[in-house]
Amino acid sequence: MATRLPSAPPVLGGFTYVRPLGTGGFADVFLFEQNLPRRPVAVKVLLKDIVDEGLLRMFNAEADVMARLSSHPSILTVYEASISADGRPYLVMEYCPTSLTTRYRREAIPVAEVLQLSIKIASALETAHRSGLLHRDIKPSNILVTTFGAPVLSDFGIAAAVSGRTGADEVFAMSVPWSAPEIVDERIPGSIAAEVWSLGATVYSLLAGRSPFERAGSGQNTREQLKTRIRRAVYTPVGRADVPPRLEATLARAMSKDPAQRHASAAEFAYDLQLVQHEMGLAHTPMDVAVDEWATAGAAIDFADDRQRGPVRPSVAYPSRRAGRAAPAPTRRAPDDGTVLAGAEPARRPRTALRIGLWAGAAVVAVSAIVTVVALVAGGG
Repeated sequence: MATRLPSAPPVLGGFTYVRPLGTGGFADVFLFEQNLPRRPVAVKVLLKDIVDEGLLRMFNAEADVMARLSSHPSILTVYEASISADGRPYLVMEYCPTSLTTRYRREAIPVAEVLQLSIKIASALETAHRSGLLHRDIKPSNILVTTFGAPVLSDFGIAAAVSGRTGADEVFAMSVPWSAPEIVDERIPGSIAAEVWSLGATVYSLLAGRSPFERAGSGQNTREQLKTRIRRAVYTPVGRADVPPRLEATLARAMSKDPAQRHASAAEFAYDLQLVQHEMGLAHTPMDVAVDEWATAGAAIDFADDRQRGPVRPSVAYPSRRAGRAAPAPTRRAPDDGTVLAGAEPARRPRTALRIGLWAGAAVVAVSAIVTVVALVAGGG
């Protein structure tokens, strides 16, 4: 439940505000309609009062990471990022009408569906890892569902480099129910092994209807109690009759206390899920993983960038085509009513009026000449 009302929506050129979608600790999300091309979009806007260098680093990293990975079919697409008129950084993203935030608590999601979406998200995570990026916040609420029913991974707001050589190393952001023991103990800020744990814990939650170390129907699920259970890392079976033993074994391995005992990559975890599909007689969900040439192309993302990037005005000075000519001195123009000002030029009559005056003068001269000729002729007769 939101603890505050959403902030005022930003005024964005080319977009029409529709309604709020959600609030968070650092940002609000609004539904807008883009005018050209016409489509619904989700706009994530940082809260103005809390924007500092650290938050700008996170915002810039999220925009850059999502822009780089948006071509993946299972990663949320970002359309643009900029600064609103009132100084708030914002992201314009693909609008997804639903997510897995609460669905797994309301209903038992079929095993076949969980396997399919888990392989897709694992493929997205593997692509991010091959690009040198960690997500660091894998959980059900960060898996959105597009209008076509496809799952997509979102919210790279606390992403970091796989190498760990970033300016955000000191940040230990975590969502406790799905965080690995080494993250809970703040021994490391993130790793591929920790991402595999979070992915396994997320799949477990979608099957069990609760997080892995949450006790159903118990009031003993505080943050500290969950941390204590995660540190022990004692795996408890999902408890569903339709969950095959191979799937239980795959999840238990992904959530091993020792990182070395887990799957070496998100792709290896996805492969084990494909084996479960094969054992159940289901069609294999393909893994969409970027080729290494694409993953390593382009400049590395700068996680230390805390600049307020927004609309840029060109600053290049173009030489004038009339550079050799001196500019005329400004003159005072006399009013059109005939008043004469000191040092002023006489008022120029409009070009059209001047032409009319010339034609009128010529007409008068012509008429006078005709009258004179007629008079001479009459006098001579």
